[in-house]
Amino acid sequence: MAQANLLKKKTPKKKSIPKRPKTGLKGVPLDKGFGYCHRYFYDEIDKNDCLKLCKEYIKKNFSKDDAAAIFANPDYHFWLYNGRAAAIFWMNHDLEFEDKWASYPKRVYQEYAELIEPGKQILAERKAKDEKAAAGPKLSPQELLRRKVNTTVGYEIDYMEDAWLDGKKEDIDLYVEFQKYELKGAAAPHLKDRIEFMRDEYKAAVDKTDECVVEGYAHLTKNELKRRLDVCERMLGDLDKIQAASKATRKKRTPQVRTADKQIKQLKFLKDDNEYKLVSVDPLSVPGSYRLYTFNVKNRELCEYVTTAANGFQIKGTTIQNFEPDKSRKTRLRKPDQFLPIVLKKTPNQIDKEFKKLTTKVNEPSGRINDDTILLRVENK
Repeated sequence: MAQANLLKKKTPKKKSIPKRPKTGLKGVPLDKGFGYCHRYFYDEIDKNDCLKLCKEYIKKNFSKDDAAAIFANPDYHFWLYNGRAAAIFWMNHDLEFEDKWASYPKRVYQEYAELIEPGKQILAERKAKDEKAAAGPKLSPQELLRRKVNTTVGYEIDYMEDAWLDGKKEDIDLYVEFQKYELKGAAAPHLKDRIEFMRDEYKAAVDKTDECVVEGYAHLTKNELKRRLDVCERMLGDLDKIQAASKATRKKRTPQVRTADKQIKQLKFLKDDNEYKLVSVDPLSVPGSYRLYTFNVKNRELCEYVTTAANGFQIKGTTIQNFEPDKSRKTRLRKPDQFLPIVLKKTPNQIDKEFKKLTTKVNEPSGRINDDTILLRVENK
């Protein structure tokens, strides 16, 4: 029998893992009386938790109009006085108040009720101000555009920054957002200064060129700072592309060449591409011009066509004619997102300098335009 017991496997004892201490509202002690709870709120509870408790209490205990009037008062009424939030928390758990604190439930209600009249006055003043503004002079198109940008894409950037504060790695595609809200290139400058300011701050934090900025972002890792800097750079790149796209799609009042409309009748090209965020220029501007940049989105092939002919380029079917092979060139881009903004923004001489830095093979272009080709840019010199 003893041998049988020895042969039995010993059951290993389970290791007890200490529980993680509760913090915030979950850590409020419920068994030590309201006085202890009151002190705990002053020492441990975040103001956002207090604000949420107080606003929920107001919604529950006051009418919709009275609650709106109370909420019109400054926010400090809902988070500065921790005792109110502590009393609301205690009442939510149906716990009794000791004699010393017995007046708190009635006091909390009364103190918020006293905010109704001041709140109504604030709302009335706001309404009068809005009516006065509505009756004022008509807003200029630029001001209307600025307001539209701030209440659409501007809000999207606000939400992204709020997410960053919460530790989330949010991003935003301005090219898509501009399409979503039907904004054109004229709206881009209203965002550019804001994003450039963000970019410069994160760059100063990464490069450690400003002690105040470095101290302000000391809670972020270097990788996170670089990620945010990259997001800002991408947004600025998107704004440049949006402006270039608007310029490209601007309709010509009259064709540069009398027969341009007939020349482009059979021309096949790609009107726009969301992957590279590009839009073709008006094809009517190609006949008669002297320099043309195209980009094939399928094989990433960039072409530069140059001509010195008196009548500029001509188009026959789907082929560019009159270009000079020894002055024209094509190459495949390894990093289109870095080089395309240069083609869209820089002068021909600046583009030429950057073109010569490329290490990919340069060949003579064929002149053929197909369904995958974006007409990037046209120049008359």
